[in-house]
Amino acid sequence: MEHPSKRPPFPPRSAVWFDPPRERMLRHGAQALRNDELLAIIMQSGGRGHSVYELAQRVLAAVDGLPGLLDIEMEELRQIPGIGTAKALQIAAAVELGRRVVRRPSAQKVCIRSAADAAEYVMDRLRHLKKEHFLTLHLDTKHCVIGEDLASVGSLDASIVHPREVFKLAVRRSASAILCVHNHPSGDPTPSPEDISVTKRLCEAGRVLGIDVLDHLVVGDGRFVSLKALGYCT
Repeated sequence: MEHPSKRPPFPPRSAVWFDPPRERMLRHGAQALRNDELLAIIMQSGGRGHSVYELAQRVLAAVDGLPGLLDIEMEELRQIPGIGTAKALQIAAAVELGRRVVRRPSAQKVCIRSAADAAEYVMDRLRHLKKEHFLTLHLDTKHCVIGEDLASVGSLDASIVHPREVFKLAVRRSASAILCVHNHPSGDPTPSPEDISVTKRLCEAGRVLGIDVLDHLVVGDGRFVSLKALGYCT
């Protein structure tokens, strides 16, 4: 029998065959990793009887792929086997950082000159969400964005999107105008009767308050419809 001291040395961690995601990320950058590998690095450790990579695959399967992470609640994450409070917080924090990176820095003023400008400003944030999100952009006299507000999450109707809630922060920020945007999870931005009803109601309230409602956009997957262009926001 060969003496242990005569055996060949154990290959170094940098050897080609030993190439776990962390090593590959160090050498080639995050872009070289799959979605489940990136998520595994965020979560850092596995659970009882499961590696961190198995847990990452389980999470992505539970939310129907990476875009599903944009719309999942903390409680839903915690219901996935192996995902406790700590890992749910790690995932939620990483997703929120991603959202904030997509937004332009506040020091770099964004001015809305057209419906296409507004759609470009919000499209990446809204296009993949599984629930309807109603977002209000607050604009100054030059129609530059001075703030925004998520007025509601859920099916759009007049009882949920109330003018009082939509205009409250706009009044506080002394906004000259607002622009409303919401997404259709189906990916089809065709306005519904409820969309039209809400738009008319908000435009009426804006006239009373002296705050222009420039437009109401319905965002789908890479597409949008302007209710002003359709004649409903006058």
